[in-house]
Parts: sequence; structure tokens; C-alpha cells
Amino acid sequence: MEPVPNATIGEYFRDLEDPRQDNKRHKLLDIVVIAICAAICGADGWRDVELFGHAKHDWLKSFLELPHGIPSHDTFGRVFALLNAEKFEACFREWVQAVEELSEGQIVAIDGKTLRRSHDRANGKAALHMLSAWASENGLVIGQLKVDEQTNEITAIPQLLDMLQINGCIVTIDAIGCQSEIAACIIDQQADYVLTVKENQSRLHQALEDLFDNAEELNWIRYSHHQTIQKDHGRIEVRQCWSTSDAAYLDYIGNLSDWQGLHSIAMIQSERCVGQDTTIQRRYFISSLQSNAQQLLRAVRSHWEIENKVHWVLDITFQEDASRVRKGNAPQNLAVLRRIALNLLRRERTAKCSIRAKRLKAGWDNDYLLKVLIG
Repeated sequence: MEPVPNATIGEYFRDLEDPRQDNKRHKLLDIVVIAICAAICGADGWRDVELFGHAKHDWLKSFLELPHGIPSHDTFGRVFALLNAEKFEACFREWVQAVEELSEGQIVAIDGKTLRRSHDRANGKAALHMLSAWASENGLVIGQLKVDEQTNEITAIPQLLDMLQINGCIVTIDAIGCQSEIAACIIDQQADYVLTVKENQSRLHQALEDLFDNAEELNWIRYSHHQTIQKDHGRIEVRQCWSTSDAAYLDYIGNLSDWQGLHSIAMIQSERCVGQDTTIQRRYFISSLQSNAQQLLRAVRSHWEIENKVHWVLDITFQEDASRVRKGNAPQNLAVLRRIALNLLRRERTAKCSIRAKRLKAGWDNDYLLKVLIG
């Protein structure tokens, strides 16, 4: 007998507390599972979810109760506006942790994204900003957290890290996360870090710049070097990484004691040639890893997957930035639905096509949709 969706992903949402005080004609689990299925198949709003439900009524009825048929779009909107967003996200994380185990040394990238049209000016509500964690090897979003309007990512990053099981992983964060408290939080969880250093850490940035931009200075230290060359569509990009764990030069950065577990510093130079035009960019990093230029370059390159494989896909394929869902907790909960759908689509690897094509295929083919749902 084929396993059914509510016996797999649905079981992780069974214990959600129903926020409705009355008018509970439709089961909460039915509402959640229909919304997940609809998000997989291309629904980007509550009207789309209702239309999907009616189109797939017979198939959905085979494993859901649906005592009063398919809920209206108003019901979907009302329930997700009221549903406790933190608990919904916790169910999402519990599901990811149950179905995927993070391997030793895996890159976990942390980055934020603003849902541009989720703002509600009439009620003084700013656009929603979500912080996500991406596991590069698994190819999954493993957690997300809303950044409170009164704070910023610096405050939210430790909160997200505390929710994740990242021991043995390598956490990468852009410059805003280059904070001694965040480094300490990562080390406390028995993980490693690679943090980008920019002008927001002016003394540290200047020290690294003085060291790595001076070719003569590099002759005096023990360093690791690695280079990659990428050619694509008339573009040549040469990336080089220099790193060192030389104790004298770690002391040179001045405030070494502030950075728990710091064992290496690095520079990555990207030289990009398009036709006759050449641009060179240099970036600087600190890490709890021992000096290994190849490993550090891989970690930094993997970090940008969260932009290309998560944020870009959510914007282009799931139309996240265009969404005008704004009431209550609905924007946050819809963001979770999109990431559940994205994870499920990425876990399904038999169809060799884009995420957009997989959404279409799932909408057309019930057997394929079932395959996506049960992993």
C-alpha cells in the first residue's frame, strides 16, 4: 500500500494548536496539508490554494478527512494569520531534523532576506525580514527565524543558531555576522565558523588588509594557498585564497582574545575577465578552522548557494517578493510554507529538471506529487 502524505510530513504538524476559538468546520491538519501541497504545485496565495484544493478534491479526500469539503480562501487566510508562527517554524525544523542528518564538515550558510511587499504602511508594519540557514550538502533550508522589527540580524543570528543542531558543521556568515558574540555562540555548539570581515570591524579589516595586500610581508609567514579557474560563456574567473595560522600574525590583528576559537585568517582574491575588461576583488575572513586555503575557499564559495538556490528561487519561482499577504502571522507562515515546498522539491531527485518544472509536474501528476510529499 502506498504511504500517504499525512502519515509522513503531516505527522510533524499534528500537534499544532488550533488558533480558532470557534467556527472549526475544517480540520487544522487538513488546512495545513492542503496548503503545503498547493505551495508545491505553484500556489502563491490563498485564492490559489483554494483553487488547487477544488481541483484535487478527490485525491486529497483519499488521505484527508475534509468533513466539509475544501476550505475557502478566506479560511486559509484567517487560519494562517492566527496560527502561532514560532510553533509552525518549530514544526518545520523538527521535520527537517527528522528527515536529514547534517554530515561532519558540512557548510551551513546563514543569511537574511526581506519580503519586499509584505509591509503594511496603513498599520505601520515594516516588511518582513527572514533569517535562513542553508545546509549546502543536503541542499535544504534547515531553519528560519523572523528578525524582529526592533532588532537586527546581529541579535537574531544567535537565536537561530541555538535552534539548530550544527555540531561538527562549518557556519558561514556575511559581514553583519562578524561579531565576537556570534563566533562564541558557534564554538559553544561545537561547530566551526568562517566569517567575512568588512569595514564594520574596521580595526580587524585594516589589519588583514595590511597583511595580505603586502606581498613582501607574505614571504615571512607560513601560509596556505589554493587557486581555482572557472570558464563560462566567455568569462574567466580566477579565485585565489591565502590563509595562515601563524601565531605571530594572529597576534598582529590586535584583539585576538575577543574572538573565541579563532585559528586562521584568510584573503580571497577574485579576478574576473570578460573580453578586455578585468576586475579584481579582495575579501577577508577569520575562521576557527586551521589554515587550509582549499577548505576555506570551498566554504566561502558554498556560502553563496543560499543566494542562488534559496533566495533567488523564492523570488523568481515562488514569487515571494511579489506576495501581498500581510495580515497577522500570515506572511511569516506563508514563508515557512514556501521553504517546506522548496525542501520537498529539492529532496525529490528522480526528475532531472528545474524547481519550476517540478512544481508544474507535481500539479499535473498526482503520482509525482505523492512522490514529492513522501520523499
